[in-house]
Amino acid sequence: MTLNKIREILEAEEISGIGSAGKEINTVCGCDLMSDVLTLNKPNGLLLTGLTNPQVIRTVEMADIEAVCFVRGKKPQTETIELAKGKNIPLLMTRLSMFESCGRLYTEGIRGSDNTK
Repeated sequence: MTLNKIREILEAEEISGIGSAGKEINTVCGCDLMSDVLTLNKPNGLLLTGLTNPQVIRTVEMADIEAVCFVRGKKPQTETIELAKGKNIPLLMTRLSMFESCGRLYTEGIRGSDNTK
């Protein structure tokens, strides 16, 4: 599924990453614990999180995650946005909760980044 389609499903606003709308996303991780995100390491993934600090960008870069969507209407810090731009990591923001965001994407066919399968 493209990042643009995900943006539509989540009724999300694009914060940065203009031109990345066609990026393919195959898995989603809903998580606020960055140490858990590091264990996933699945390419073409999207992170849904309520954390807005720059550590989120550093973590997704290490885990090879393609994009981040901030839930509950949380807007990332300026430093986070600038770091994401420098690393070419698209950022979205949705007013939806983590639960609602995961549910909508699951219903549309995106599966989780679960390493237990």
